[in-house]
Amino acid sequence: MAGLEKDTPHPTGLTVHTQSRVLEIGFDNGASFRLPFEFLRVHSPSAEVQGHGPGQEVLQTGKRDVGVAAVEPVGNYAILIRFSDGHDSGIYSWDLLYKLGAEQDALWQAYLKRLEEAGVDRDTPMPAGSGHACGHQH
Repeated sequence: MAGLEKDTPHPTGLTVHTQSRVLEIGFDNGASFRLPFEFLRVHSPSAEVQGHGPGQEVLQTGKRDVGVAAVEPVGNYAILIRFSDGHDSGIYSWDLLYKLGAEQDALWQAYLKRLEEAGVDRDTPMPAGSGHACGHQH
């Protein structure tokens, strides 16, 4: 199992707010974060988003209105988030959720900067067929 840092805060509460589209998560060190679904979706740890190494990340767009269909526990160290756009391969460890919460502003600014550099915006639809094309030649 993916080992957690022993000092990683553990969630004490997790609430999915479907109307306002945020995942509210509280940790046992007193920290509490409200993570928008769009933010979680574009920072999904899955290979589909992160690629297979640095620089291979697939820029996610058109996720402003994405919803969360379900949140499922993975062992006692992570959750799997099933999004309304069918994306369900992102496993969010407590470490990652805490990092996303703690660095939310910086990460979001970096995301907006990547969109700008790519010449697209948050509402640009994802190119068709970009779902899981790794581009590996076999």
